[in-house]
Amino acid sequence: MTLKLEAGLRLVAATHNPGKAKELAALLDGRFEVLAAGTLGLPEPDETETTFVGNALLKARHAADLSGQIALADDSGLSVAALDGAPGIYSARWAGPNKDFALAMDKVAERIEETGSEDRAAWFTCALAVAWPNGGPAVVVQGEVHGTLTFPPRGDRGFGYDPIFIPTGFDQTFGEMEPAAKDAMSHRAVAFEKLKAALFE
Repeated sequence: MTLKLEAGLRLVAATHNPGKAKELAALLDGRFEVLAAGTLGLPEPDETETTFVGNALLKARHAADLSGQIALADDSGLSVAALDGAPGIYSARWAGPNKDFALAMDKVAERIEETGSEDRAAWFTCALAVAWPNGGPAVVVQGEVHGTLTFPPRGDRGFGYDPIFIPTGFDQTFGEMEPAAKDAMSHRAVAFEKLKAALFE
């Protein structure tokens, strides 16, 4: 079954960050009014799944069922080949309760060093889920961008692990790139193109 969304619909973003809700609205070409779940007073669910797709779907269904509206959620993170895919779905947790990604990047460097591996391959993953309320249908897509890690971190643009990630075919980290260049090729951009194709193209 193909599910289409009409422009002008209100979507609930399964996030407590209003800035992220605005970013999601922009990535959907401004076709929808996107409200953060936090502004509606919805609690955040425990992310108990073991994959990006699983957690994105869990968050979307939670927000859709509690709000009674169509909900959008994403789950994303960095996976490192030398660490068997870690931190993966735990990427944010590695930054601790204060979301200190300098700490998280140091932890990645230390863990790789402990393995003795020369492999610096890594990839970012973004899973997106749109769910209809009351056990309705859902659409889930996933995007990835592959590259290599570099230490120490370079660049103060972007966020999260961007300063240690160099996408394949480039010599700048995501933290050094012009935001528009990064946004055009990121894991999130890939996922949103798939989502838009599924929902309204």
